[in-house]
Amino acid sequence: MNELYIIIGAIALVIVFVVAFILGMLYRKKVSEREISSAEEEARRIINEAIKAAENKKRESLLETKEEIHRNRAEYEREVRERRAELQKQERRLQQKEENLDKKTENLEKKMDQLNKKIAETNALQEEIKLLKRSQLEMLEKISGFTIEEAKEYLIKNIESEVTHQAAMKIKEIEAKYKEEADKKAREYITLAIQRCAADHVAEATVSVVSLPNDEMKGRVIGREGRNIRAIETLTGVDLIIDDTPEAITLSSFDPYRREIARITLEKLILDGRIHPARIEETIEKARREVDATIKAEGERATFETGVHGLHPELIKLLGRLKFRTSYGQNVLNHSIEVAHIAGLLAGELGLDIALAKRAGLLHDLGKAVDHEMEGSHVSIGVDIARKYKESEDVINAIQAHHGDVEPRTLIACLVQAADAISAVRPGARRENIENYIKRLERLEELTNSFPGVANSYAIQAGREVRIMVKPEDVSEDEMIILARDIANRIESELEYPGQIKVNLLRETRAIEYAK
Repeated sequence: MNELYIIIGAIALVIVFVVAFILGMLYRKKVSEREISSAEEEARRIINEAIKAAENKKRESLLETKEEIHRNRAEYEREVRERRAELQKQERRLQQKEENLDKKTENLEKKMDQLNKKIAETNALQEEIKLLKRSQLEMLEKISGFTIEEAKEYLIKNIESEVTHQAAMKIKEIEAKYKEEADKKAREYITLAIQRCAADHVAEATVSVVSLPNDEMKGRVIGREGRNIRAIETLTGVDLIIDDTPEAITLSSFDPYRREIARITLEKLILDGRIHPARIEETIEKARREVDATIKAEGERATFETGVHGLHPELIKLLGRLKFRTSYGQNVLNHSIEVAHIAGLLAGELGLDIALAKRAGLLHDLGKAVDHEMEGSHVSIGVDIARKYKESEDVINAIQAHHGDVEPRTLIACLVQAADAISAVRPGARRENIENYIKRLERLEELTNSFPGVANSYAIQAGREVRIMVKPEDVSEDEMIILARDIANRIESELEYPGQIKVNLLRETRAIEYAK
């Protein structure tokens, strides 16, 4: 019974649960339907509002679009009006240009017609002129007796003669003007330099004379069977001349260095009285040391006297050796000192470096100290020595150029050239071998005679002037100026001479007739 109640209760509960579930579902359905209907109403409301807003936006957009279209249309119409106005202006301008071009074309055609007429008239006139010129030339040929070519040649010859005359006169005028100015300045500078540098000039001799206390000393110098004199001559390289000259022995040598050693040796031997080969050899060595000391002292004296400082000690010794070197009888050291002084004075007159000019002048003949011991000229040797002891390029160029071996690159080199020439040509400064002197004069006459139109030439005034007789039929008055210049240039380039040479041309026409 209880189980039946339990089952009936369970079934009742199930039925109640089902009924409650169904009722809940129905309630929920009603609630959902109400929510759906309210949502649908809300959706319809939102859609209506959206439709209304869209219609409002559409109307606003349409209005804005219509306004934009209206503005654009107004702008376009304005631009069109402006372009039409511009086009109208351009059309009017083009029309005016076309009208002007038409007018110019018409004028050009008229001018072309006139020009063609003038060309035709000109051609006709040219033909007439040619005929007239031909007839006139034929008439001139008949009257003058010359052909056209002969007349041209005659005119060219006259023009050449006139131009030659004018050129010669111009050359003469210019040369005279500048030569006068240059000579005046040069004389002033050189005269002042020479006056301020007054040096003695004594030609060096090739012999020295040693005084003896008595003539018996000659026998002692000669020695038994001449052994003493042979020893002296062999060791010194000097010739001893013992003749009838009372109380004197002559020493002869072209090398002053050897001659000085022999002189000192002989004086010491005479003073000592002991003369024999061993003593002679010892005395010669002492004399050589004394001369070497003298060389150094002379080099220092030269640098002190000229005010040239900073020389290498070896250069000073080489300068001292110049004391015992001669050139045409002129002492080379004294000559170098004088050249240094003159170059310095000239540099001072011209506003140049005085110290550099003196240095170049003092060292210009440096190669002569060793030119008898080395191959080459004293110029090339001097250049090598100067480079070896780091002398400046200006000094080296002055050494190279002082005899014209190379072109001077500085005014200092030119001054050294001038100073060297001045020192060499002072009266009594040098003596020249008579054979070389005669050869130089013969070469001068031979060179001047080689020019066409020269009849004879004569070297006068010890070669300082050459007097030239020209053929008057071959050389005109105007051509003489040019010929004199050519001869002077040739002498400068081919001959070596001290100072300057005057080229004097003479032209003389003589007429001789005999009355019978």
